[in-house]
Amino acid sequence: MTTLYLDRRDTRLKLEGRALAIYAEDERRGTVPLHLLDTVVMRSAVRLESSLLAQLAEAGIGVLMFGGRNASKLAVVHGRSHNDGARRVGQLRRVDDAAWCQRWARVLVRGKLRRQQRLLAQAATERPDLRQALSKGQQALAQARQRVAAPALSGLDSLRGIEGAAAAGYFRAYVALFAPELAFTARNRRPPRDPVNVVLSLGYTLLHYEAVRACYGAGLDPIIGYYHQLDFGRESLASDLIEPLRPLVDHWAWTLFRNRALRPDHFSQDGDACLLGKAGRQIFYGSWEIFVRPHRRLLRRGVRKLAVELAASGAAATTAPTPQDNRP
Repeated sequence: MTTLYLDRRDTRLKLEGRALAIYAEDERRGTVPLHLLDTVVMRSAVRLESSLLAQLAEAGIGVLMFGGRNASKLAVVHGRSHNDGARRVGQLRRVDDAAWCQRWARVLVRGKLRRQQRLLAQAATERPDLRQALSKGQQALAQARQRVAAPALSGLDSLRGIEGAAAAGYFRAYVALFAPELAFTARNRRPPRDPVNVVLSLGYTLLHYEAVRACYGAGLDPIIGYYHQLDFGRESLASDLIEPLRPLVDHWAWTLFRNRALRPDHFSQDGDACLLGKAGRQIFYGSWEIFVRPHRRLLRRGVRKLAVELAASGAAATTAPTPQDNRP
C-alpha cells in the first residue's frame, strides 16, 4: 500500500476500471491500481468528480486536500469506518474515569520524553561541539521523566505542566542542531517563519492525519481524547496518539537538513511566512513516505489494540441488565 502525492497544477483524476488515471494538461500521465493505494494527498489544484471521491472512500482510500493561501486549509475524506458501536460507547465511558485517563496520559508522556532524550543523546555523540547545550536538554528531560514516574503525580494538569517545561528545555537544545542560515531559534507555527518550522509543521500535520484515519478505521472517534482536553473542532484522541511519535518527526527533520537534502534555497519568504518551494516539496514528500510507512503500521496496530480494550468496556455497558420499572 502506498500514498499518491499530487503537486502539479491542472491535474485531473479519473477512474478507469479499477485504476486511478492521472491526467496533466489533458495528457494521460499514468495510472495507479486502486488496490495498491492507501491515501491520495493533493497539494495543488486537482480536478475530480464527486463520484470519484465516493468511490475512493468506498475502496478504503483516504484523501487529504491542502488549499488556501500557503496551503493553510485542510480537508479530509476518510475511507470506510469500523462498524462496532461498542467501541465508541467504551471510549465515552473512559472519559470520566480519572484513574484510567491518568494512566493513559502517563504512558504517552513517558514515551515522548524517552524519545526526546534519545534524540539528544544521539546528537551529542555526533556533535560534541554542542555537548553543553545538549546536556542541559537531556538533564531537563531526565528530571521530567522522574517526575512523571512518581507515584504521587497529581492529575493531568500536573502532567501537562511537566511536559511543557520539558518541551521548553528540549527545544532549547534541539535548535542548536541546525545551521544559523536556517534561522531556527524556537518552535513556531501559523505561519511557520523558518524552514525547520515549515518541515516540522507539515510533518506533524501529516502524522496527525494518520492518527485521525487510524481512529476512524478502528471505530473510534478522533475527537474524544483523554490527555488533550475536549475542545471544539480539535481531534483530541488523534493529538494524544501522536504525542510519543513527535520526536520521531523531529529526528527525521534534523536528518533532512543535516544531510542537506533540504537547503535554504528550497524555501522562500512571503511576509512572515516561510514557504517550501515545489522542488523542496518533491524531496519532502518522497522522504516522508519512506519515513512514515513503518510508523503508520505501528500507529494503526496501537489504535486497534486500544479499540479492542475500549470495546470490552462498551460491551459491558450495553449488555448490562435493564433497570426494572417498579411503577404500580
